[in-house]
Amino acid sequence: MTDDPIALDTHRGMAAQEATEIRRRLSEVQADQAALRVRQEELEKFLVAAPAQNWREAAEKARYLITLFAATSEARDPRRQMLIAAVLGDFIRLSERAAIADPGD
Repeated sequence: MTDDPIALDTHRGMAAQEATEIRRRLSEVQADQAALRVRQEELEKFLVAAPAQNWREAAEKARYLITLFAATSEARDPRRQMLIAAVLGDFIRLSERAAIADPGD
């Protein structure tokens, strides 16, 4: 008996190896999605915990919600995509302008 591990994949057919790889990758994706949901819930609790202290913080909360909406089927309409892009652009432009006007913010 040896202490060397046996590579079992080499003893199985290609179809079985591919099926195992698919199951492994699917499991990794599901774990990543679960971790993302947990982080997203934590972020949302943080965003709800206190009111925004300034327009920049309010814009960040709105940006988050708009980004969530942008991932839905309703947001795939080209007019809505243009509107989302315009609003996000406005947030960036106005936030930069506010930072210049009040650098301590």
